[in-house]
Amino acid sequence: MGLRSFFDRIEPQFTQGGKYEKFFPVYEMVESFLYTPKTVTTVAPHARSYIDMKRIMTYVVIATIPAILFGLYNTGYQTNTALIEYGAEPSWRGELLMAIGVGLDPSNPFANFLHGLLFFLPIYITTLVAGGICEVIFATVRGHEVNEGFLVTSMLYTLIMPPDVPLWQVALGIMFGVVIGKEVFGGTGKNFLNPALTGRAFLYFAYPANMSGDAIWTPVDGFSGATALAVSASDGYQQFGAYGITWFDAFFGFVQGCLGETSTLACLIGLGFLLITRIANYRMVLGCLFGMIAFSTLLNFIGSDTNPMFAMPWYWHLVLGGYAFGLVFMVTEPVSASHTNMGRWIYGALIGFMVVLIRVLNPAFPEGMMLAILFGNVFAPLIDYFVVQANIKRRAARHA
Repeated sequence: MGLRSFFDRIEPQFTQGGKYEKFFPVYEMVESFLYTPKTVTTVAPHARSYIDMKRIMTYVVIATIPAILFGLYNTGYQTNTALIEYGAEPSWRGELLMAIGVGLDPSNPFANFLHGLLFFLPIYITTLVAGGICEVIFATVRGHEVNEGFLVTSMLYTLIMPPDVPLWQVALGIMFGVVIGKEVFGGTGKNFLNPALTGRAFLYFAYPANMSGDAIWTPVDGFSGATALAVSASDGYQQFGAYGITWFDAFFGFVQGCLGETSTLACLIGLGFLLITRIANYRMVLGCLFGMIAFSTLLNFIGSDTNPMFAMPWYWHLVLGGYAFGLVFMVTEPVSASHTNMGRWIYGALIGFMVVLIRVLNPAFPEGMMLAILFGNVFAPLIDYFVVQANIKRRAARHA
């Protein structure tokens, strides 16, 4: 009650004519973060309910919780296992865990979770600070509210980062994603590219040594281990057994990878929540699955004597790399996706097709999902245009 009274008391100083009028976006950001907004949207684009933007973004963040929790555990598990097996020197994180008596035992779930948390927090805090500064600056200059969309962007961006990425690169990437991927087009709701993926793609091409290869996924000095996609590109998925990789390991997420995208199961739990709350549109999900399954099956039928990726079946594509995470949290992102029902089917199928095309036919990019989604973002307006034009022609012919 006292905090509510405090905000009500200082609000006139930030509204029009107040001493700190230009800083109203900062006041509104803090106030709406702590309390439900006083007004909600009652007209388009929220035509079916009075749900406000804050609640939509909160639902998406809630959906990421399974991926976050498992990501923390798996990051710590992979790190502790490598430290014990290879006798490598731990970083300051490992030394801190030993100093407080937690240790580095990979069979200790708490040690794994806490070790992963020590990798997650610096990246997330850096993302919030660097990206938040950009959001506040643009909101202040333009005189509009700081949108809650950045809460989702910051979380998704963090979860698609390698665990040991330099923090200055984290800051640079999120600033690029927020400014170039969103704010230059007018802010949340007006961008045609996913800001989190835009920042990740910038780092991928600007600093490839820290975003790809075999040495970045398990943050232990001197440790190098190929990911399942790298193994499949070089030796074929049939050799996974020699590397100790099983389908269930990949499905549950006990493999190397980014902070939050290794567990297909965790992503599917989040997808169920998003579908139940109707935040995600099932057409894009099914379209992406259909495009991936259809094209990978076609390549299985065609075969290749020189490219082992042709033989990888769809159920392996589903659980490897960032496919599941991208399917759940990036493909379904409503702003940069298609907005017509038929366009959503086409949009999803295009991404599913492109991710297999990039993974199989372009050996330089064994992941593929990030580029496939950005490709879909670029073509989403064009897809909607042709869908609308086709509807206009069909109706005109019907009434001719």
